[in-house]
Amino acid sequence: MANTVRAKKHLGQHFLKTEAVAENIANTIVDGEVSKLLEIGPGMGVLTKYLLQKKLTEVHVCEIDSESVFYLEKNFPNLHQRIIPADFLQLDLTTLFDGGPFGVTGNFPYNISSQILFKVWENYERIPVFSGMFQKEVAERVCAKPGSKTYGILSVLLQSTYDLEYLFTVGPEHFNPPPKVQSGVMRMTLKRNYQPEIAHSALKEIVKLAFNQRRKTLRNALKSMQFEMSEAIAVLLTKRAEQLDVDAFITLAKAKIS
Repeated sequence: MANTVRAKKHLGQHFLKTEAVAENIANTIVDGEVSKLLEIGPGMGVLTKYLLQKKLTEVHVCEIDSESVFYLEKNFPNLHQRIIPADFLQLDLTTLFDGGPFGVTGNFPYNISSQILFKVWENYERIPVFSGMFQKEVAERVCAKPGSKTYGILSVLLQSTYDLEYLFTVGPEHFNPPPKVQSGVMRMTLKRNYQPEIAHSALKEIVKLAFNQRRKTLRNALKSMQFEMSEAIAVLLTKRAEQLDVDAFITLAKAKIS
């Protein structure tokens, strides 16, 4: 095997080193759900190894770190021409897998985890299954329910489109170097027969504005917007963002006057 890769702080790299944890993450991708898979940030391939053993027709990996790319090329010849040396956030997903659907997984860099989630949500038509490891508080936040202090923008947007599960917690001792926080593994699957009731951009606009002033009632937080008023809308506007479930936000977005 080629030499190990040096973890780089500016890339938020913490390499998973425990085989059993890697195998458990790989098992969040259920055989038969998708035939093609993209792994983000494979590093030295501890998770990649188990993904390649699954019943998938194609596995691609996206890695921004040139040292990791070199390591993968040397140690995973079966990934021939399937290593994408790029930043996932800049990647045009329509160019992957001949335009068909694919799953996404990984041990994600904590410093860009929210951006990864936003990009997946915006590309839901191509990504029916998503799983992986985040900083624990991020994984818990996106799975949070209304009324929780951690319920927020990502919670509403992702839950409007996907069914979410928080699966298990991973301690710092399973990484090199160990992070200063706990990690959490979560999984998202596209809602059955999902058809958006409102444009994603419209829902995102109203949810972001509501939670950016979460201490205020929605009447005040959304005062720059106009709504087709009804008794139901009037009641919703008396509440704060964290009190509304996903369906209530969709109702508000539908009532917004363009």
